Amino acid sequence: MTATLGTNPELGAAHALKCRECAALYPLDASYACFECFGPLEVAYEPRGLTREAIEAGPLSMWRYEALLPVTPGAGHRPGLQPGLTKLVKADNLARALGAKSVWVKDDSGNPTHSFKDRVVAVALENARR
Repeated sequence: MTATLGTNPELGAAHALKCRECAALYPLDASYACFECFGPLEVAYEPRGLTREAIEAGPLSMWRYEALLPVTPGAGHRPGLQPGLTKLVKADNLARALGAKSVWVKDDSGNPTHSFKDRVVAVALENARR
């Protein structure tokens, strides 16, 4: 089943839900599984005009990726404590144990509450303010 799709300006570049297994498309709503094959649905993006330069010119926080987040683009004020852009740490011992050439891990202790959850909460708060 492929439903009628349309862009939602409040969701930025997100334009549909797409089945990871069979590529069926669905409108942006609360669905999470494909009606055709029961595969998981993922957000499909259409980043119109988004360039690497535009991203790099953004703030030094997760908000530089605003065009790819489910928030109203250019909505204005963001909280003072900015989550995201935490450092990557090279994990040589882990790489050796895994037999990998190199392994890098994300150190989210640099986030305001020292948790990876800060990014999700920031997006949820931004939407709650609407």
